[in-house]
Amino acid sequence: MKNLFTLLFIFLCWSNFGQFNANQDYHFKQDFGQILEDLSTNYIYLKDKKTDFSCVKEKYSKVINMVKTDKQRILFFEYLLDEFYDSNLKLNTETKHSYRFHSPIYVTLKDDKFYVKDIWYSQMKDYGKNIVGAEVLRFNSKEFNNAIDNYPTQCVNKNLPEVREWIANRIISGRNNKARILTLQTLNNKRVTLNIDNIKITENRELLSVYKKNRIAVVKINNSLGNDNLLLAFDKKLESLMDTDGLILDLRNTVDGGKPYNVRGIMSRFVNAEMPYQKFVTEEKLGNNPVIIRKRLESVTPRGKQYKKPVVVLVGRWTNNTAESLAIGFDGLQRAKVIGTEMGKFSGTTLNYSFNNRNYGYRIPTEKLYQLNGTLREKFIPQYNVTQENTLSDGVLEKAFSVLKFDIDQNFNVNGKEKNSIVKN
Repeated sequence: MKNLFTLLFIFLCWSNFGQFNANQDYHFKQDFGQILEDLSTNYIYLKDKKTDFSCVKEKYSKVINMVKTDKQRILFFEYLLDEFYDSNLKLNTETKHSYRFHSPIYVTLKDDKFYVKDIWYSQMKDYGKNIVGAEVLRFNSKEFNNAIDNYPTQCVNKNLPEVREWIANRIISGRNNKARILTLQTLNNKRVTLNIDNIKITENRELLSVYKKNRIAVVKINNSLGNDNLLLAFDKKLESLMDTDGLILDLRNTVDGGKPYNVRGIMSRFVNAEMPYQKFVTEEKLGNNPVIIRKRLESVTPRGKQYKKPVVVLVGRWTNNTAESLAIGFDGLQRAKVIGTEMGKFSGTTLNYSFNNRNYGYRIPTEKLYQLNGTLREKFIPQYNVTQENTLSDGVLEKAFSVLKFDIDQNFNVNGKEKNSIVKN
């Protein structure tokens, strides 16, 4: 019960009680029942989570009468969804007290301690300190493992590695209105203080960035997979790159995901026959009838002039959601080699649901997404899994040039003429 009282205390301290409104209280309870019903019937991962759903109903129903303001209601629903440690399960609104959606640092759990595993190198500006591999000691002056233990979830075991690591990175993302200060112990046993908000992140205003090096094109998607104008811009750039010997598609800055339309549109320029690239699995149930599993393949169809040269796709922890589908799509089509770290691990595809009594809603994963080999999209590991070793060089990009040069040498003769097309028929 200690965590429950902590949760109540937080709710009560963040804002003053508003005047009691029986109508609002009734509507709030309606919405609470609605989100529980939607989760129980539509959340495709519910059975996979180590979360006691009956506990969620019980614990949050005990708190609900103490929640009186709009800010508290938003936080109430946020915490409820956090019980399922799923970054793709979220409210469509936030407050200044809400947790940010990501951080430029990713930590991992090893032997009950947390270490900096990856940094957002491709977007960082002139960050000279090498913190990769550093142990996380404290967050905002609090011992880090204690901060995880005190995270306001009630019904999931925080000692489970998957849960603990998810919460750890949620904490490091921090609240919108709070500083994010880490105390780290580096590999050379130096204790350093890092203010995450002082890390300068490059903001690319163009939809995509393109440059050439040694007859290899590098095309970087600048977090624009959700932009309706991306495909026209991509087509225009690709037309100017047809004479290159190979292409690197950099997806390491696609943190906000995007639209499946753009995913299919990009891949369609690299194949010359209709081919499947991912599989959807969902459950259907009518009334009291049995649950029926539904599966379907999604394909990509050729479009425009095809780029036939070797391709490498770069991914990382900040390759999220539909960008992950783009990466596994290229891999499944055997049209590119994927290089980098694990991706954002966003689960499935989501549908938006609306509260009856609020002007915002929430999204719930309703379908699981699989690679063609039957592996869940969020379990994908790149063919070339590059461990980040420092913050001083881009090891992923360096590996990409090396792999691509080898492929070019293998696929083209000394006169530069193509020997064997790697585009599947």
